[in-house]
Amino acid sequence: MRFANRLEAGRRLGERLEYLRGQDVVVLGLPRGGVPVAAAVAEALDAPLDVLLVRKLGVPYQPELGMGAIGEDGVRVINQEVLRATGVGPDDLAAVEERERPLLAERGARYRGAAPPACVAGRTAVVVDDGVATGSTARAACRIARARGAARIVLAVPVAPRDFARRLGEDADDLVCLDTPWDFAAVGQFYTDFTQVEDEEVTTCLRRAAERHRHTAGAASGARDVTVAAGAVRLGGRLTVPDGATGIVLFAHGSGSSRHSPRNRFVA
Repeated sequence: MRFANRLEAGRRLGERLEYLRGQDVVVLGLPRGGVPVAAAVAEALDAPLDVLLVRKLGVPYQPELGMGAIGEDGVRVINQEVLRATGVGPDDLAAVEERERPLLAERGARYRGAAPPACVAGRTAVVVDDGVATGSTARAACRIARARGAARIVLAVPVAPRDFARRLGEDADDLVCLDTPWDFAAVGQFYTDFTQVEDEEVTTCLRRAAERHRHTAGAASGARDVTVAAGAVRLGGRLTVPDGATGIVLFAHGSGSSRHSPRNRFVA
């Protein structure tokens, strides 16, 4: 299977994930290449979009080969198989990690500004990248979502190696991949256009997704996303205050549905 570009890959992935539409879902893209794919998935599912900040720890003499990854909230994943195969020692690993950590913080400020990460507690987190190679960044991303309280993690990618499930099955509840070819060598070989994604494209995807989601959620004057703390659980909600309101209607949905459902919004 071959993809024209990341946008096409995201649309096809969104079609595969249609079963999640109408559920309480948040789509989380891995910068930078995974964000355009995730944006198309979020549009297909009518779900909010955010990023999960991770940085690959590339082998010093072959940076595209990941020997591990670091992520937000102090998450760290090391691929022992790659370390053994490449002979990278602790000092070299530490040097790469020291170089990547400031870039991780810088990306966070650039993509989100002062805004907090999207709330995933109690929700289905769909973690999306443009493909999986060693799996280190995907594992780190899933662990961030898990630590933040996601009720269910779906790792979704267009292409991955044949042993995709073995590598990542312990970190995600569901694995969705459009193709696991026998001749997999690198993610880019399955894209006609695999041009590097720039920071500006990432921020554009996030901005457009936020504008679209506000619109499709029926944003009105005074409408905003809210989070309600219920003990150790954090519940996401949508608060809309119509002009001239004299009371309040509180609509609580059950499992399998969410505040993003057009039917729920109509009833509320």
